[in-house]
Amino acid sequence: MTTDFSRAVDLLQAGELVAFPTETVYGLGADAANPQALAKMFAAKGRPADHPVIVHLAGAAYLERWAIDIPPLAWELAEAFWPGPLTLILKRAPQVPYAVTGGQETVGLRVPSHPLALGLLRAYTQAGGGHGNMCGIAAPSANRFGRISPTDAAHVREELGDVVALILDGGSCPVGIESTIIDLSRAADLTPRLLRPGRITPEQIAAVSGVLPELPGAHVGGAPRVSGSLASHYAPQTPVRLVAKEQLPEVLRGLKVQGKRFGLLAHGPLAGLAAPHSLRLLPANAEGYARGVYAALRELDQAGNEVIVVEAVPPESAWAGVADRLRRAACGSGES
Repeated sequence: MTTDFSRAVDLLQAGELVAFPTETVYGLGADAANPQALAKMFAAKGRPADHPVIVHLAGAAYLERWAIDIPPLAWELAEAFWPGPLTLILKRAPQVPYAVTGGQETVGLRVPSHPLALGLLRAYTQAGGGHGNMCGIAAPSANRFGRISPTDAAHVREELGDVVALILDGGSCPVGIESTIIDLSRAADLTPRLLRPGRITPEQIAAVSGVLPELPGAHVGGAPRVSGSLASHYAPQTPVRLVAKEQLPEVLRGLKVQGKRFGLLAHGPLAGLAAPHSLRLLPANAEGYARGVYAALRELDQAGNEVIVVEAVPPESAWAGVADRLRRAACGSGES
């Protein structure tokens, strides 16, 4: 584990980029209050300027530096789930750069639970916290925009190389998919909106809020733009095809007959299936699957396959975050 916090803080305060692990994925960190550092981060990723990034904080005590009109529910959710994989969308404070919000009047905030991320954020805060003493680190996933998120330091090096001044190596990320995003920027008496599913489920949110959040698809317009919400995202270079379990034998047989080199990402029994060129078998539980899905897609993408076949995951709420990522990966690869 790389814990060179002093050097990382110096680099961030100088406007450089530092990659670090969170419990979800590796983030590409920049001083969230420094427009020049943010521009460097967007350029490194090839990220559109109107696509907002999430600001990471050392604790809920720093919320009021970044947000205004904070509803009581925000504090309650922070108490319940921070540090952890939950991002809150709130009204931006006047001093928050539009560069970090994608030009919007809302900002995404979270406190990560990975000990290395927390250690960096606390050291950064103690050192003054960058421009304006705002104490926030913007950290979208440390990969080229729209591609597979990194869950290991080696993935960051593969994706971004020398554009990152320092990579803090914390091993594999224990959650493996990006945070749940909840929109609390509307009037306090309106139902919270789920903008991106993740490890924390709508039912867990409801246990705190007393009401199930509006789910994706229930709000067509008016919701803030957030990270990972484009139809195409998290995609390998190799086309991805999502296939229901009952259709797998026929689909794989057809690919075999066509002479296609195909990879298979599965979580169920393989008996009776045509042998793939390369195989990744993940656990048949949502947490274990999420932890390994990006690394598995990355391996299959690099294995010389013409197509990656992914066995569709169960429809239960615990799998919603994984299902969302796989759907967007397939869209981004031109398959369905």
